[in-house]
Amino acid sequence: MPINNGKVALAYKLKIFNRTKIINNMKQKFLAVCFLATVVSTASVAQGFHLGVKGGANLFKLDGKSFSEEFQYGYNAGFFSEIYFSKKWGIQPEVLWNQYNTETTTEFKDVYNTSISELTDVKLNYLSIPILLNYRPAKFLTFQAGPQFGILINKDQNLLQNGKQAFSHGDFSLLGGAQLNIGGIKAGARYSIGLNNINDIDEQDKWRNQGWQIFIGFRII
Repeated sequence: MPINNGKVALAYKLKIFNRTKIINNMKQKFLAVCFLATVVSTASVAQGFHLGVKGGANLFKLDGKSFSEEFQYGYNAGFFSEIYFSKKWGIQPEVLWNQYNTETTTEFKDVYNTSISELTDVKLNYLSIPILLNYRPAKFLTFQAGPQFGILINKDQNLLQNGKQAFSHGDFSLLGGAQLNIGGIKAGARYSIGLNNINDIDEQDKWRNQGWQIFIGFRII
């Protein structure tokens, strides 16, 4: 019985693709652990250490021809710490729950050959760990930039009727923004740009999160 070379080649490509996804997810988790270990070790020598709670709104979109170009609202909530090594420089690790919302376009059906004929709402919930470098030129103002590691908590199971998982487990992004400091109250905004492709189906369409995080926080320690 002749071997179907096309099917063998496709199976091999899918095997390599899945192996690459697993390696990338392991790298993201390893980096997150390294950053957390650094935070714990440096907190003991910090000149200033504070803890607080925060929450706010996300205005995000998912890049890719399969999804709407419009920014949509979600929310963020969690905890932050401030670790300062001098009057101006420090780091701000956080643990956040981030919700991003978007919807598919009609092109999703064409790209992935599904029976979905109408727009489908997509809701993604991430456990996010930003590690931000803080620069405070004045007491009332802080500039922030750094990486954010995201672990997908729940996946939208309705995009593909064959039960395939559409989104990868991890998201890695860069953040940049500013924060106002009024006593123990914090208020600010950041822009987030996703760096990795979170499409867990194939490489036909690159999916990346990007958008604004707007927040207010309160120092409790």
